[in-house]
Amino acid sequence: MAADGSTKAILAALFANAGIAVAKFIGAGITGSSSMMAEGVHSVADTSNQGLLLLGQKTSQRRATKQHPFGYGRDRYFYSFIVALLLFTLGSLFALYEGVHKVLEPEELSSPLVAIVILLVAIGLEIYSFHTAIVESRKVKGDATWWQFIRQAKVPELPVVLLEDAGALIGLVFALFGVSLTAVTGDPIWDGIGTVMIGVLLGVIAIVLIIEMKGLLIGEGSSDDELDLIVGELERGPVQRVIHIRTQYIGPEELLVAAKVALTRGMPLTEVASAIDAAEERVRTKIPAARLIYLEPDLDRTPDTAPSR
Repeated sequence: MAADGSTKAILAALFANAGIAVAKFIGAGITGSSSMMAEGVHSVADTSNQGLLLLGQKTSQRRATKQHPFGYGRDRYFYSFIVALLLFTLGSLFALYEGVHKVLEPEELSSPLVAIVILLVAIGLEIYSFHTAIVESRKVKGDATWWQFIRQAKVPELPVVLLEDAGALIGLVFALFGVSLTAVTGDPIWDGIGTVMIGVLLGVIAIVLIIEMKGLLIGEGSSDDELDLIVGELERGPVQRVIHIRTQYIGPEELLVAAKVALTRGMPLTEVASAIDAAEERVRTKIPAARLIYLEPDLDRTPDTAPSR
């Protein structure tokens, strides 16, 4: 469900951004607006980013090999990290350069009304894309706040699309602010100021995404709540205690669980095997993403010690 939802959100953003980019460049060519040009480059970057996210989804589905025995699930994290870098370089830095240039050397706008109409149409398209991302994200975020979802989500595409769309909407408002004030006051410096605001906004969003995607790329474990649930499911029946446990997401929907568990003394080998199989099944029932589970049976030598995590 998460994969289908993220694909739907990506496609909605892809088509919206492609159409918006064309409209913005036409508007920038007619009006000479730097904020329109910055927004056009931003939309091109966003359109390319959606293509990279789709590519990451496709390549992550390759079968595991001897060299990559855990598969290619982290391809989705890698391409999401590249998206964050592109958003910073193509979006933020270009907008800052263009904005500072227009503030220092203001240029008159021609036909600002054209830019305003195009920006309003673009806002409508971005609202559609943003709404799609919100609807699909709500299916997987549960009771978490939106900030918690962005920080903790293991499916990278939805937080990326959410922040991109939010940034695009606010950026369009900034562009509309700059162009409108320029048209009202006759002072083109406002167009440059609007462009600088867009650059700062995109830079903040890109940095947040870079930090979050880097964490996923190098490997993140289960959240505290999820880890407590895993330990609780393991510590049942003949499993007296989890001695230590390690978890890591090797893909958005694939969790690796490795643990040493203390079993009841004197159990026959067949009962040990059955206890391990039952414990694995309990965890997978509660957490379907826990596809890879490795449990090492041992004896409980320190019963008062909490599991090492």
